[in-house]
Amino acid sequence: MLSDITRPTALLNEETACRNIARMAEKARRSGVRFRPHFKTHQSAIIGEWFRAEGVAAITVSSVSMAQYFAAHGWRDILIAFPVNWREIEAINALAEAVSLHLLLESVETARFLAARLTAPVGIWLKVDTGYGRTGLRWDDAADLQAVAAAVEAGQQMRLLGLLSHAGHSYHARSTAELQAIYAETVERISGARRALEQAGFGPLQVSLGDTPCCSTVEGFAGVDEVRPGNFVFNDMMQVQIGACRVEDVAVAVACPVVAVHPEDRKIVIYGGAVHLSKEQLALDDRTISYGAVALPDASRGWGVPLPGCTVASLSQEHGIIRASDDLLAQVRIGDLLMVLPVHSCLTVDLLKTYRTLAGERIPMMGAG
Repeated sequence: MLSDITRPTALLNEETACRNIARMAEKARRSGVRFRPHFKTHQSAIIGEWFRAEGVAAITVSSVSMAQYFAAHGWRDILIAFPVNWREIEAINALAEAVSLHLLLESVETARFLAARLTAPVGIWLKVDTGYGRTGLRWDDAADLQAVAAAVEAGQQMRLLGLLSHAGHSYHARSTAELQAIYAETVERISGARRALEQAGFGPLQVSLGDTPCCSTVEGFAGVDEVRPGNFVFNDMMQVQIGACRVEDVAVAVACPVVAVHPEDRKIVIYGGAVHLSKEQLALDDRTISYGAVALPDASRGWGVPLPGCTVASLSQEHGIIRASDDLLAQVRIGDLLMVLPVHSCLTVDLLKTYRTLAGERIPMMGAG
């Protein structure tokens, strides 16, 4: 199955990915909330159909170009979960004519810009910072929230739908209890912002939350109307370390040819560098850095369990240097393949652009040649 692989290749275990999708979709159904998964992780029309099979009709994307791609493949309810880029207003208007388009706002200036230039109706979500600190309106700044909401309602083509947050600080958590506390705090804070706006005469408003770590670990989505996780479809070693999934829930690995073996230095060199794996890293228990876990090929599921004492210890553009155990050094020869389970699957698959399933099927991503 793997004998024809000649360069770093993203292997996809379709069964695992579909199981991950089904699990999250069922949790959303059980909680009575809308499941609007983030498609920036997989970026594939074919994989998008696996979500349709679970009843998904509304999706999240991270760019206008991604919205265009999925609109061209039949998706009609699309949220662009990134602050509006004024320079793409023509493309935004074209999308708004074709689909039910949802945009993210966090400033009066952008609300006024859209009010003056939109040519078709759009739904608006206020981006609220509930603790991550990346961007958005502060959850406890009622004056700012009301000012932006008022500017939205003044626009003829804009309809204020609700408040949206991404608890990205959940990626620093390392236990289920910590993740559940972050989720509870996020819901409490964004619900307080919603109450303040509704008491000021805006609404009724919905609440939309994202982030895979919280969505994977809480028992149910109490207090929200919509969830938007994305990374869960593939998972990765970061999610394993956080405690959001098991290693057997990781659905992608990168097959990397071995190009050199140095037993004296306890290292193996693979064709698989930063341009294939990204430079996302994890701090391990021994305080060393890992750019990916290492596994052997496995005929039944593509790769085996991560090998103890082995990790991708450093990267340059094309080279990956594996810190290897004696057992691995005894088994591996130049020309073999090793499997790298990525630290962050979203970035890794975006670099590789094409998946290969365990059955050998080629699945292109958006932008694949």
